[in-house]
Amino acid sequence: MKNNARRQRIYLAVFLILLSVFFYTLSYEVFHNARDVIFYIFQDMGFVFVQVLLVTLVIEQMLGYREKRSLLRKLNMVIGAFFSEAGTELLRLFSVFDTNADKISRHLIVDKEWSPKHFEAIKKVVEHRDYQIDHRAGDLEALKTLVVGKRQFLLGLLENANLLEHESFTELLWAVFHLAEELSHRKNVHSLPEADYQHLAGDIKRAYKLLVREWLSHMEHLKNDYPYLFSLAMRTNPFDPNASVEIKA
Repeated sequence: MKNNARRQRIYLAVFLILLSVFFYTLSYEVFHNARDVIFYIFQDMGFVFVQVLLVTLVIEQMLGYREKRSLLRKLNMVIGAFFSEAGTELLRLFSVFDTNADKISRHLIVDKEWSPKHFEAIKKVVEHRDYQIDHRAGDLEALKTLVVGKRQFLLGLLENANLLEHESFTELLWAVFHLAEELSHRKNVHSLPEADYQHLAGDIKRAYKLLVREWLSHMEHLKNDYPYLFSLAMRTNPFDPNASVEIKA
């Protein structure tokens, strides 16, 4: 396949060169002026460098920008599927383990009035917050059931080559997948050594922090590009105790 494509490119190059020679020869035969033919050959050769400049610096940059936007759109679709399938429920379960969840929850009641500056400010709060995870506060069994049940889904997302362009989301997927692997090897999560509970708390903390960060970015994306999906996301906000999927007057 590669050899055929290479051969076709060579044939095309030879054809174009012969076509150029043909027209220059035809110009000489019609006008009998070798000086003008040579003049235009050098003029065209000089303009080649300008064409290369236009192609490499302008056209390629425009095409690259369009490709990047297309890739970003596809990535946001994948991220949306993750939150619909597992992410939102994970946030609900993780937040129960967080002993100071009420302090951060009030900052995460996203609404349609939020500006880009507001999102950036809350992202900084989330990034520098010290998450306090208590394994006794939440339901480890329910968490195990969810993440272990979603392992194939997570693997499917990690196999998506486009995710290499989104390092933070890939990091989140690996953190959740690692937590799923850890929990899957515990037959009974209700009778573990205290040191093991502390280890699992660390895994939960890592995944939880990354998940909150990605959730905020996803909410900002929905607000800017998909208002109807943003409306549903606000009504299913895992940090809002008053959130209701039903629209009330």
